[in-house]
Amino acid sequence: MMLRNSSIFLYLIVFVITFSSTTNARIHDYQYPKTSFLQCLSHHSSSNSSNNDLTKVVYTTTNSSYFSVLNFTIINPRFSSPSTPKPLFIITPLYESQVQAAVICARKHGVQIRVRSGGHDYEGLSYVSEIPFIVIDMINFRSITVDVERRTGWVQTGATLGELYYEINKKSKTLAFPGGACPTIGVGGHITGGGYGAIFRKYGLAADNVIDAQLVDVEGRVLDRETMGEELFWAIRGGGGASFGVILAWKVLLVRVPETVTVFSINRNLEHNLTKLVHRWQYIAHKLPKKLLLAVRFQTVNSTKKGIEMKKLQATFISVFLGRVDGLLYLMEKRFPELGLVREDCTQMSWIQSALFVAGLPSEQSPEILLDRTPQSRLSFKAKSDYVKEPIPEKGLEGIWERLYEEEVGSGIVIMSPYGGKMSEIPESELPFGHRGGNMYKILHYLIYWEEEENSGIVVEKHISWIRRLYNYMTPFVSKNPRSAYINYRDLDIGRNSNKGTATYAQASIWGVKYFGQNNFNRLVHVKTMVDPTNFFRNEQSIPPLP
Repeated sequence: MMLRNSSIFLYLIVFVITFSSTTNARIHDYQYPKTSFLQCLSHHSSSNSSNNDLTKVVYTTTNSSYFSVLNFTIINPRFSSPSTPKPLFIITPLYESQVQAAVICARKHGVQIRVRSGGHDYEGLSYVSEIPFIVIDMINFRSITVDVERRTGWVQTGATLGELYYEINKKSKTLAFPGGACPTIGVGGHITGGGYGAIFRKYGLAADNVIDAQLVDVEGRVLDRETMGEELFWAIRGGGGASFGVILAWKVLLVRVPETVTVFSINRNLEHNLTKLVHRWQYIAHKLPKKLLLAVRFQTVNSTKKGIEMKKLQATFISVFLGRVDGLLYLMEKRFPELGLVREDCTQMSWIQSALFVAGLPSEQSPEILLDRTPQSRLSFKAKSDYVKEPIPEKGLEGIWERLYEEEVGSGIVIMSPYGGKMSEIPESELPFGHRGGNMYKILHYLIYWEEEENSGIVVEKHISWIRRLYNYMTPFVSKNPRSAYINYRDLDIGRNSNKGTATYAQASIWGVKYFGQNNFNRLVHVKTMVDPTNFFRNEQSIPPLP
């Protein structure tokens, strides 16, 4: 065993020594021999695992697969340029002992850890840092087990939502999980921020439906709900994914769905009295029955009028109804006849087909498409979020339309999603996610997209400047004191810790109160102080301990 471990260690050393200085990538200048970290990793992995072939899970900058592994799940090319800081190593563990070893050795050598489950962090914080760091990429932690009788499942943190939905559907056509719309999102990070999707008005957040978890803490111990205690278990379900440890797996509660659901997606524009229609939607959508979600997306599209090409504002009303078309038509005629919904607009399908529908995939395709981890788009983007407690007046809505016209066709998007239902029944203190009752709807996204080849400083600044102006314009119409935001749509504009991830309570509260609310933020700080007093797990928006 000692000879075999030494061979593995020497093999890894070769990777480090043969590093080519011709690479243009920005790799951190490390102040101690990288071999020390690899030796530590080999030692601690071998003491806990019968299979210690680290060459299969450790990628150094000289490994031919390093950049393909790093870039595979990055959904935002803003953070994959040559000038973006790169990790010293990427570790793709196969066993929990290798995660434990990575935590122990990183702490010993003063290296920051970034943990990636799906690569969807909007500011790239799961794979970028300004100080020396390694990435623990949980892509190999993808096991999913479903217990239909108990309506539960264990899902490892590197599995995607699409993989989870697919495995549930294999076992039952009438069980589901109330997670998000994008199938390539990693389950690990999704739940740590709360996580919501098309049936959250009926069943709450993804995090509301977690009943156990496994994580590696700052000491390298594997803990479950019982051994971590209720305070830490509370904190990891909505308190963000970078503050308390490395999540290994979640035990989730599955929810019942009917065999047939109904969906529709219909377009309306200014010729359909759009402003009045959306103004009316604000009063209705959050009061609809829990089994009905009616969201709306705004963007400009190309249009031709009398042979002249022009830009036109389009609103797309998107709905998922847990029931048959007759029930949906009855509800819409009674509650929102202004929309003019007719039977031909609606499609009945299974729940798994509706998962394809809300993901923007053809619902007639095989559910196996949910297993494809390749991001659907490689466009660069910047996003923000808001919460609305009172209807925006028609004049205010018209100001949104005006600003959408300022950007290139289709590149600027605003999405509104109603609250109410189950979300109004759960106390704000139930989880760190504090956006519950009192919210009419969420501005799910302000989004701006641009092509990857446009990632020059001037072009990027132009687009980001646009979304910041739109966000500033919305100030009078959204939540106040604090102006709330959703941590899974991370936005460093609202506040950040230092580049080293350190922050005082006062500094962190600037952004923390916006994500969690004052009381929940204070409680998160208390938990952090208990479980990670030296602030080992940290990034630009992680919870700080008290001094």
